[in-house]
Amino acid sequence: MKSAKQLVFGATPAVLAAVLIFELPCCVLAQEAGRRQGPATFTTAQAAQGKTAYAETCAACHGPNLDDGEFAGNLKGLSFVDWIAKPLDGLLKFLKAEMPPKNPGSLSDDTYVDIIAFILQSNGMQPGNQELPSDMNALSSMLMPRPDDVVPGTPSPGMSPFERLPVVNLPNPLDKITPVTDAVLARPPAEEWLTWRRTYDDHGFSPLTQVNKGNVGDLQVAWSFSLPNGPNEETPLVHDGVLFLEGYGDKVQAIDAVTGNLLWQYARVLPKGATRSAKRNIAIYGNRLIVPTSDVHVVALDVKTGDVVWDQQIADYAMGARMTSGPLVAKGKVIQGTSGQWAGGNYIVGLDAETGKEAWRVNTIARPGQPGGDSWNGVPVEKRSGASVWTVGSYDPELNLVFFGTGQTYDTAPLLHPSGQPGVTNEGLYTDTTLAINPDTGQLVWYFQHVPNDQWDLDWAFEQQVINLRVNGTPHKVVFTGGKPALFDAVDAESGKYAFSFDVGLQNVVTAIDPKSGAKTINADVMPGDGKPHFVCPSMGGARSWIPTAFNPETKILYGPFDESCMDLIPVAPGGHANLSGGGRWALRTRPGTDGKIGRVEAVNLETKKVVWTVRQRAPQTSGVLATAGGVVFAGSMDRKFRAYDDSTGKVLWEAGLNNVPASPPITYSVNGKQYVAVIASYGTGQMTNFSPFVPEIHNPPDRGAAIWVFALPEKDTEKARPSH
Repeated sequence: MKSAKQLVFGATPAVLAAVLIFELPCCVLAQEAGRRQGPATFTTAQAAQGKTAYAETCAACHGPNLDDGEFAGNLKGLSFVDWIAKPLDGLLKFLKAEMPPKNPGSLSDDTYVDIIAFILQSNGMQPGNQELPSDMNALSSMLMPRPDDVVPGTPSPGMSPFERLPVVNLPNPLDKITPVTDAVLARPPAEEWLTWRRTYDDHGFSPLTQVNKGNVGDLQVAWSFSLPNGPNEETPLVHDGVLFLEGYGDKVQAIDAVTGNLLWQYARVLPKGATRSAKRNIAIYGNRLIVPTSDVHVVALDVKTGDVVWDQQIADYAMGARMTSGPLVAKGKVIQGTSGQWAGGNYIVGLDAETGKEAWRVNTIARPGQPGGDSWNGVPVEKRSGASVWTVGSYDPELNLVFFGTGQTYDTAPLLHPSGQPGVTNEGLYTDTTLAINPDTGQLVWYFQHVPNDQWDLDWAFEQQVINLRVNGTPHKVVFTGGKPALFDAVDAESGKYAFSFDVGLQNVVTAIDPKSGAKTINADVMPGDGKPHFVCPSMGGARSWIPTAFNPETKILYGPFDESCMDLIPVAPGGHANLSGGGRWALRTRPGTDGKIGRVEAVNLETKKVVWTVRQRAPQTSGVLATAGGVVFAGSMDRKFRAYDDSTGKVLWEAGLNNVPASPPITYSVNGKQYVAVIASYGTGQMTNFSPFVPEIHNPPDRGAAIWVFALPEKDTEKARPSH
């Protein structure tokens, strides 16, 4: 039977209101021992202000007298016993994170503290001359008073104060969690998932084999867990039996990776005006979880408790900056990119992992005097924008280089026609570019622009896979990456020199590629600016987008999630709505001669450049791809199906229908010799909104419910697949 604590987290606002503040977060309980604590202090004025605020925001549920509410629990007397003799910082944290239920965190810190003062007074404590502080450290030494008629050790609300329940201590994997070092990140154990794509090289490949072609059809649900409602594109991390993830609304959770039990939750209180956004990854390093936030901060949390260790602002959300990607940690640097359309463009910062302080910054929009600084057609720096970092980069420890991709600019009109000024071009660097950066210094070592002057929103801002391949018979280490056209470039990882390209065949923008330089010839028929509509493939949603491919380093086969679509770029009258300033308005189109199938998973041998297999279906692909040494490839689509494919033939070996759309890259991990496969389902992400018009018959839940689903083999299959010792 679940405890009241387990029932509070993940509950609906109505349920949360019913239990309000009876339960102290476990991370606070863990810190009580050893503190020097005493009674709280507050003033008469604070309690009076708190009474007014309580009447406005709390009384409707808890009642005017704090213990006579119809819709929520009592806030004084015996029924409030779980907070008695507990530090007040936990109470303030809970109020800020969860109250009022319809708009958590909407009150000022002073107002929350005033309400606590009123609650203290209502529970029999007398005011004094010293105000109740809002500082968490100060509150951690102040206790809720213990009325004389309260029996110490009284259990949870709803039970008689004279009842005695047994104390149940569940095993907690956080008790044995170990630090994640540089060496562990460079060579992660097979059973762990420690970075966005498991390894620094962005392969999205797992060496686990317990789940394989022969038994994947037996996969069944091991556990599931409801996440905050809203779009969710997160890739969970798994370390020492603990699964970490960030949900919509900036809530970070630590979950037992075997049972699905919640271990702790961090909920960020966003400032007014900050828009909640879906993030794609978090990072783990040392004893800290590194998390991006919707108000464009990076926060380091203690992995055992969820407490904030440091908090560093990266950019100003009020200017239009945001973050969808999460951090990459390399050699003690937390490396984070920004996204959005704001003056001067985006950048990538390196933070000190110990303190959060900024060590260096690389602008993704070239400045005058820098290489590429004169490629903006004479546009001043403050008028340049874009080059967003939509996904996290990769890292090669041998070369000590991190690799990031960038997007386009939406203000394309100033770049449409060359100005003719001597030495001035209109490529728009570093849009649609791979950047190689030294993580120690922030030095830009090399860059390679995949497409100059992107007038179609076909950015090359996705995973940067570091791959060892034979190119023309010679071993090479390349960075392999593809943009929205599902056109992939390979460049030398050390120098950035062009190696080769591979085209899936779903685009009409590039007609030729120079075999030596990689320079693209653009189809004149798709170039906007002449006042006519232009038919462009793919659509702005891309033949592929941020949902990543997977690469099997043993077979040299790439597995990609692709979608078939096109668009018209329709000119708009002056003052009309234009998606791109130089290209007019987007309007979706199907591919010529389409059979109605939109989604496809395709396997390509990168050494032979041959397609191994292709599986197509009506529903668009919505999740990234996971490849495993067990010969199984996992991917999901808009029809809420999560599927396992034979990596040699593409045959569907297993599928499961989820509560919502598989919306993140799947992962696999192992704990105590048992392998699990996990994927997050949600709705409302860009991948869904871009492609749902093509399949109007697919109806998914409208309330944007999100959950993580975890699958495993039944015990009989697990025992067969375990290696003998």
